[in-house]
Amino acid sequence: MTMSIPLRQVAIVAQDVGRPAIKLDAPVPSLSPDMILVKTAAVAVNPVDTKLLDYSATSGAVIGHDFAGTIVALGADAEAAGRLALGDRVAGLVHGMNKLQPEIGAFAEYVGAHADLVLKIPDHMSFEDAASLGVGVATAALAIFGELGIPMPIVPVEKPELTEHEEDPRQYVLVAGGSTASGTRAIQLLKHAGFSPIATCSPANFELALRFGADKIFDYHSPTCAADIRAYTRNELASALDCVTQADTTQLCYAAIGRAGGRYVSLDPFQKAVVRTRPLTIDPSWVLALTIFGREVALEGDYGREARPQDRQLGKQVFAIVQDLLDRGLIDTHPIKLMPGGWEGVIEGVEMLQTQNPSGYKLVYSIP
Repeated sequence: MTMSIPLRQVAIVAQDVGRPAIKLDAPVPSLSPDMILVKTAAVAVNPVDTKLLDYSATSGAVIGHDFAGTIVALGADAEAAGRLALGDRVAGLVHGMNKLQPEIGAFAEYVGAHADLVLKIPDHMSFEDAASLGVGVATAALAIFGELGIPMPIVPVEKPELTEHEEDPRQYVLVAGGSTASGTRAIQLLKHAGFSPIATCSPANFELALRFGADKIFDYHSPTCAADIRAYTRNELASALDCVTQADTTQLCYAAIGRAGGRYVSLDPFQKAVVRTRPLTIDPSWVLALTIFGREVALEGDYGREARPQDRQLGKQVFAIVQDLLDRGLIDTHPIKLMPGGWEGVIEGVEMLQTQNPSGYKLVYSIP
């Protein structure tokens, strides 16, 4: 089922390592049965966009991961499933800069996406806000429900009312970098799953992390941060998600995990020298959001992954759960900073992220 669709489109592609360019005649993606084609209305820029451009550039491949827009075509399986229809407003993520599918990326007029990895946008939500959802949901899902082993399904759980001397029966999970886009998404999912999310961030972003559901915030600048977390969790913290993944945040998480040990999950390869400090009690791993598509990730070194169909199944389940939470108004979007300039502005945003990461918001661009 399709609307009128051109054969060629405007897209941002890799011209060379570190050099994005606007291409006026890029091919519009063809659809497999489980896919949909989306006319792009807004995109968000992520650190992964710059990393792939800088270290794994494929000349001519479309860049970008986060998008929002309107469905203009459905593959046979996506149509038969009945969840989506032409004209629906949706948001999600794709594997941009993929040398195995170079025509697919978010920074294009038309995005080919898997139907079970998109979210229908509620009527009250703008395309621009919705564009911030995809990568954050995928990353948090794989980290929390995959690597940390926190069980699904999610049902919204309120914090129990406790007397002065009662202890919170919920299990603590530390989110280091609680004000990042992945961090706020993780906090919110953990809260709905019935866990007690605690977070680290700078004091300027305490209010943001609290708004998304963190039960306690710690200043990562403080020299007593890890000790304060151990005291608050009674030295029983067993799960830590590091959304920053620098040597100091890995060290902080390791020092905060309780005496019995547990699991540490990061969003990039971690410093092996740090994890060797507690090799017998803490099990470390790191998550790559691109495995959520279930296919081979054709990157070099540690970033290359074999096909993981179990991650596609997990993603499908989590996106269905998040859809339900969205429909009930129980999921907020990460703060955005709406930037001008259309496709030219997107290129400026990618170049900006090559030297600095925004704190507490995502860069989002409307596409005319």
